[in-house]
Amino acid sequence: MKRLKVKVADWKKKLKESENIRSILQGLSDRELKLFYSTIILNPYIPVNPFHKQIKFLLSDEREVLYGGAAGGGKSVALLMGALQYVHYSDYAALILRRTYPELSQEGGLIDMANDWLGGTDAEWNEQKKRWTFPSGAALQFGHMEHEKDRYRYQGSSYHYIAFDELTEFLESQYRFMFRSLRKEADDPIPLRFRATSNPGGIGHEWVKTRFITGEKTFIPSTWRENPYLNRDEYEEALNMLDHVTRRQLKEGDWDVSIQGGVFRREWFEIIDTPPHDLVMKLRYWDLAATPHDGSNDPDYTVGLLMGVDQDDYYYVLDIQRFRGSPGEVKARVLRTAEEDGREVIIAKEEEPGSSGKIVTDYLRSLLQGYTLRADRVTGDKTTRALPVSSYAESFRIKVLRASWTQAFLDELEAFPSEGVHDDQVDAFSGAFNTLAMEMRKKRKIYISGPLRRMSHV
Repeated sequence: MKRLKVKVADWKKKLKESENIRSILQGLSDRELKLFYSTIILNPYIPVNPFHKQIKFLLSDEREVLYGGAAGGGKSVALLMGALQYVHYSDYAALILRRTYPELSQEGGLIDMANDWLGGTDAEWNEQKKRWTFPSGAALQFGHMEHEKDRYRYQGSSYHYIAFDELTEFLESQYRFMFRSLRKEADDPIPLRFRATSNPGGIGHEWVKTRFITGEKTFIPSTWRENPYLNRDEYEEALNMLDHVTRRQLKEGDWDVSIQGGVFRREWFEIIDTPPHDLVMKLRYWDLAATPHDGSNDPDYTVGLLMGVDQDDYYYVLDIQRFRGSPGEVKARVLRTAEEDGREVIIAKEEEPGSSGKIVTDYLRSLLQGYTLRADRVTGDKTTRALPVSSYAESFRIKVLRASWTQAFLDELEAFPSEGVHDDQVDAFSGAFNTLAMEMRKKRKIYISGPLRRMSHV
């Protein structure tokens, strides 16, 4: 009760200060205004007040609505508010979905937020079922659809409210399938709502853009600039650290910017004629392939990229070994290159998942006795792995030695990602940077957890 009094007092202050909010409420009928206050402002399960863009989202009478379109627009909060609007009705059922369960349950995620809001109230949490049940009998269910077939677990259920958090992470087939679960009895007064939030980007970018941004379905944009609950200066600083494509998507809500051939730009890299003599660490990263070129095929290249870092955290691309060869030729080249580099140079390689990847690593470790070998167990797709080094390069802190391989290396970077174009040098480049940066953090005992860790959930 005390929490509700504080909330109402805060609402009166916001109503007085915000012309945007007053303008929205003035356009409501008496019935709509009464419903707004009873389901949102006076709702004891919603401890925070919405700002004007969230109010538009919560008041929409459209069946289908996408909200957000950029980072920091209060998307997850709006989605949870919407789910809790009608929990005083006995038969009300709401479902909130993320693509994977770890995304749903991580710190700062929707389950975490719901626990903050509903813990200490008379609502009850069932950990096994991931469900909140209210004294009225209403229920709020959390779920996920990591695999396309996971949609079938919901086919026998009925919900008044179905919400997708980060819609561009879902397949269109998963989204459309869930319409069969949005249903109610004929005399049920609760509205049926299909809601979603998202930023640009992700595997579902194109279909979401076609349906909501350029299509006829309702899209309510909201960005970090409009969210009064954010420290906007700090958040903008965090967004500015992103690579230029992701920054356009998250900071500006740009649905048109393409990552196709847009991760790297040639002008970000200074070409130097002499390598520095004060490097504090060097690492050669191998992206291994073992299919020789026979004239009729176009196999991947084996690439070994040598990178160094100085005491001011400038990174240098010092050498690239790029060739095609048989397994025996690859083994001989790796060993010879290690001898030429010297034992002070760390050797790293991408380790494929499964036992076969570990077998290759163990074999190389026996071959390279006396050298430091790091196995890089990569996660995410190639583009995602390249984004940290792209962001660093954009700050003009990566330099490239002038050599016979320089032009081909920069050409490949500038074309990445493009279908049908080799990207082995990009893989080695991003792997070298990520691994070397990790080695430097271990050396300096600096453990960084940046402000962007939970960016996709705000």
